[in-house]
Amino acid sequence: MHETAAAPAQLTPEHRELLAQVLDKWSLQVLETLCERPRRFSELRREIPAVTQKSLTTTLRRLERNGMIDRVVIATRPVAVEYRISALGKTLQDLIDALWAWTTATLPQVERARDHYDAEVGA
Repeated sequence: MHETAAAPAQLTPEHRELLAQVLDKWSLQVLETLCERPRRFSELRREIPAVTQKSLTTTLRRLERNGMIDRVVIATRPVAVEYRISALGKTLQDLIDALWAWTTATLPQVERARDHYDAEVGA
C-alpha cells in the first residue's frame, strides 16, 4: 500500500475486519439495494434471490451492528420491520458505485487473464 496523508500507515486487523464485513458476499448487494429505498426483509429476499434467509439475517445484523443500516420497527398490525441505509451507510454509495464501475470495466480483462492462466496451468 502507498502511504498518503489521509491513509493509515498500515492495514490493521480492525481495518481488515471492517472491510471484510462491509465487502462480503451479500453486504454489497444489500447496501446497494437499500441505497435505492428502504426495504422489508421479504423485499430484500426477492431482490437478492440467491441469498438464504439465514445469510440475509446474518448480513443485516452485521451491517446494523457496524452502523451501516438502521432497523426500523413500524407500528402496524402486525408489527413490521424495515431496513434503511443509515447516514454512515450512505457514505459508502460512491465507493460501491466505483466498485461496480471498476468490475464492469475490467471484467473482460480479468476473464482473459483467467482463461490464459487456466490454459497454462491446465485447470
